[in-house]
Amino acid sequence: MKFVPGKPVLGTGTLDFPSSTTAECSTLAKDLFEIEGVKSVFFGPDFITVTKADDDVQWTSIKQHSMEAITKFFESGAPITTGVNYHVSSHSEEDDEIVTVIKELLDTRIRPTVQEDGGDVIFKGFEDGTVKLKLVGSCTGCPSSSVTLRNGIQNMLKFYIPEVEDVEQVEDEVDEINAKVFSELERKLEE
Repeated sequence: MKFVPGKPVLGTGTLDFPSSTTAECSTLAKDLFEIEGVKSVFFGPDFITVTKADDDVQWTSIKQHSMEAITKFFESGAPITTGVNYHVSSHSEEDDEIVTVIKELLDTRIRPTVQEDGGDVIFKGFEDGTVKLKLVGSCTGCPSSSVTLRNGIQNMLKFYIPEVEDVEQVEDEVDEINAKVFSELERKLEE
């Protein structure tokens, strides 16, 4: 669920908290994880996305408690994060021409559209005609994320860049560790 507090959240860039253990740098993220049923938290330039753990949890309760936590936090005047770098842009002087064009399209055409839905897309690499991307925020685990990836992102990149043959979603080490920890927790709860 996307929340727009009417004030800048990060101003620019995005920051993903896939689990409560990754939220140490943000009081607001920690507060949101204390709400029963919250699985992940994502900060965008002017929005906050909260993802629920499963279908057993009702959005009504999460929405109410999230709005209260967000309002209280912004009234406090505390900084959104402390001592952390967040994703702004992935441009690098070392990028070849194709990668530069891919990143430019992501930043100017694709990222704004994905952020409207409370998510973001992060460039992870380009290899043998395949663009590797990580979807974060509301895009994480969303049933329509594969449609977004194929019909939206892949089609646009292939249209503008003939060298692009495919787009695939990738996970990083943090995602894999979080998935293992979450699976283990679910297994223990079932026992």
